[in-house]
Amino acid sequence: MSPSGDAGASDPVSDPGASDPGSADPIDRLAFMNKTGDVDVVILGAGINGAGLFRDLCAQGVSCLIVDKGDFGSGTSAAPSRLIHGGLKYLETGEFGLVAQSTLERNLLLKNAPHYVSPLPTIIPIFSWSKGMWAALRTLLGSTSAPRSRGAVLIKIGLTIYDFYGSRHRVMPRHRLVGRRRALSEIPALTRSIVATGIYYDAKISHPERLVLELITDGLAANALAAAANYTTLVSSSNGVLTFQSKGGGQSKDGGRSENGAVFAVRPKLVVNAAGPWIDDVNASLGAPSKMIGGTKGSHILLKHDELVRSLAGRMLYFEADDGRICLVYDYLGLALVGSTDIQADSPDTVRCEPQEIDYLLESVRALIPGMSFGRDQIVYAYSGIRPLPASDASVPGLISRDHSAPVVEPEGSRPFPIISLVGGKWTTFRGFAEEVADTVLDRLGRGRKVTTRSMPIGGGKGFPTEPAARAAWLADARSASGADERRLDQLLSRYGTKALPIARHQSSGDNEDRLPGASDYGTSEIDYIVRNEFVEHLADIVMRRTTLAIGGSLTMSDLKQIAAIAGRARNWDPQRMSDELDAAVAQLSDRNLMRL
Repeated sequence: MSPSGDAGASDPVSDPGASDPGSADPIDRLAFMNKTGDVDVVILGAGINGAGLFRDLCAQGVSCLIVDKGDFGSGTSAAPSRLIHGGLKYLETGEFGLVAQSTLERNLLLKNAPHYVSPLPTIIPIFSWSKGMWAALRTLLGSTSAPRSRGAVLIKIGLTIYDFYGSRHRVMPRHRLVGRRRALSEIPALTRSIVATGIYYDAKISHPERLVLELITDGLAANALAAAANYTTLVSSSNGVLTFQSKGGGQSKDGGRSENGAVFAVRPKLVVNAAGPWIDDVNASLGAPSKMIGGTKGSHILLKHDELVRSLAGRMLYFEADDGRICLVYDYLGLALVGSTDIQADSPDTVRCEPQEIDYLLESVRALIPGMSFGRDQIVYAYSGIRPLPASDASVPGLISRDHSAPVVEPEGSRPFPIISLVGGKWTTFRGFAEEVADTVLDRLGRGRKVTTRSMPIGGGKGFPTEPAARAAWLADARSASGADERRLDQLLSRYGTKALPIARHQSSGDNEDRLPGASDYGTSEIDYIVRNEFVEHLADIVMRRTTLAIGGSLTMSDLKQIAAIAGRARNWDPQRMSDELDAAVAQLSDRNLMRL
């Protein structure tokens, strides 16, 4: 299946003619767009917000091009806490509208992307009964200091309001409070200073980078006049024409690539700047200088800590650190994910988890769980990102709004198109944000909305079997269709949703579904399929975004070499390119992700 194959989006555009790129690969689509020159919308930046908007616009029949200077979903969108949450803490700052939208979008994602999004029972340790009321009231009224020592009464009020906002399309239980004795019996290593715990439900996402990719492939499937290109930079903007240079070219039907350095140009009616923390840089390159972004840095670490993972038993601890900042720890792929920091920062290209951040995270979890030991030797992976928050003079980064906006710069001088910048936002609310901006775009283009994305499944979430009987039936049918082992199919279904079937059917030349030497649950044919069908340009794309091999801590040097060999065969890499790809992947994983291969 090619990247432009059926991805489950609705309302596809009919094929207008033999020369149309409707069923073609990305190379042909870009060539067609370059030849005609005109496109309705160009989206600069293929993170979660850009990808969500791309899918929505494609579903409405809008011709659309999305490009990213790196890989799809490789920037801020690859560095979240991996939560799909309503934003309980935003109640303190009076952002009730944001909480209402976030809880709704959380519930919708549980239904539309059940292959990646699942419920997460969450525990809030409580250290007093009545503290924090006045501090919370001051914050609600605009104080620039964060509340401290949130007591049981305050937490009970907050959870009750949270449940109320989460009642639309409710799919999870309501909150409850648990006494000290029971809380300590369930997690004995917790600090003895708690008086109770609150338990409520949010959600987590297992493969955020893949969900970004699925939004893009859904958009391509929905619209023959859409195109997508990663590793593509904007080189000029002149007289209404945007010129791009591809560093790696698009992907062709036989798994090959176009010549590196391909240049193409389009004339858009409207441009959307979805570059996240790079928004101001992109606006400057478009001839519309701005100062919209005042980002903060968030870092996370993943620990190999089996004792902690067992005690969490699938739950998240959502707790207050000594400085009042909210931190979290939960089981992610068998590791303990600990996050996050919140530091003023504005350098997204060089962002990494610094030693002082590691100390902060480890000290925070030590204080909460003194019955266990924590150290740097347990870290198997770390990552950081810059949140593209609106420029703010807030003294506490945590108090900067996580809401979104889409300011418009109208046409001016030699620039005939308006620019809409996507500022702020949360991972959870991408669909709602995209819907708002898509309606603005449609209005400016003089068109109406054809379909809603509210109940539109994403990628492998289409037809995903959520009940045991339905799952058993799907596996039986898939076994008949592919000949693959049912246990293997079950594994692929969990990893790719219903997109598992074409992967199971794929058999690369000379392979008998051998497993990678270090990560026995990933197959060589599976990797070959990814390389040939999922916009892969670099080795790091495979191990960091198309799979969870790196962040899951299971990647070995022998695996990396084997994956490079598979990619090299599929992509015709020469020995020098193979060596360069290995060196670049190892350097990134060791220097920026603190991974020991």
